[in-house]
Amino acid sequence: MDQLAAMRVFARVVETGNFTRAANALNIPKTTVTNMVQGLEAHLRTTLLNRTTRRVMLTTDGALYYERAVQIISELDELDGSLSSANVQPSGRLRVEMAGAFADTIIIPNLCDFHEKYPQIQLDLGVGDRLVDYIAENVDCALRVGTPRDQSLIARKVSELELVTCASPSYIEKFGMPGQPEDLEGDHYCVGYLNASSGQIMTMDFDNGVRSVEIAPRYIVSTNDSRTYQTAVLAGMGVAQLAPFTIRDEIAKGNLVLVLTEWKCEPMPVYVVYPQTKHVTNKVRVFVDWAAKLLHKSALGTL
Repeated sequence: MDQLAAMRVFARVVETGNFTRAANALNIPKTTVTNMVQGLEAHLRTTLLNRTTRRVMLTTDGALYYERAVQIISELDELDGSLSSANVQPSGRLRVEMAGAFADTIIIPNLCDFHEKYPQIQLDLGVGDRLVDYIAENVDCALRVGTPRDQSLIARKVSELELVTCASPSYIEKFGMPGQPEDLEGDHYCVGYLNASSGQIMTMDFDNGVRSVEIAPRYIVSTNDSRTYQTAVLAGMGVAQLAPFTIRDEIAKGNLVLVLTEWKCEPMPVYVVYPQTKHVTNKVRVFVDWAAKLLHKSALGTL
């Protein structure tokens, strides 16, 4: 029995919750997964998993073994990567999740450059702001705006997004120009942004150098997707805070106008996140470094 291979399979069964999802994630037959776990249990002379018809659960021995096995696998992968990364071109499939605004305006337009640098990486992009099961969906990392709430994720801050407040001309014609942030809680409407992890509408922060204001926006419609959020603003559904690089063309065309210009918005941090149980490979490192440079360059842009 290849004990290291069996440890990796066992760890994936634990992380995905059952043998079928583990087999799919590893791209091997379910019978192979079952046999390897059973072989590991026979070798250790203990039961690691309690099976039900729908999922598996760790036994006491299984929990202890999983914790140590993950550490050993991570350390071994780190050792291999540190010795080979300088000489081996990063390769393989890389699954990355990100918001549509990032994909459409930053990542996709520059992918030819990434491919020229790293031709052996096959990039699978998951686009949207939904909650992700990183293990079950075999996601390597994600680019996310805002401080992550999930304590099971490792987060690295890679940039900050400056925001501006804007609305469509049709909205201004109907409701007038807001004079101060508090108007967004009274006579005006915003487009609400629904945080997928908390289920709460995000507040809007303003500062004019004299005082700071946090607004709980009054809204007609809210969304948890960045592209839909911008589309709703363009449709005249309310005031919103958006990154300049995503709306530069719309401002130039007159489809959006800046409002509350004497008030600055609180910058939003951008993080790359990945699960603690997933080793950060060389292909993840090069993508994150490449994307971070693009984000930084885009964030510096002004209207």
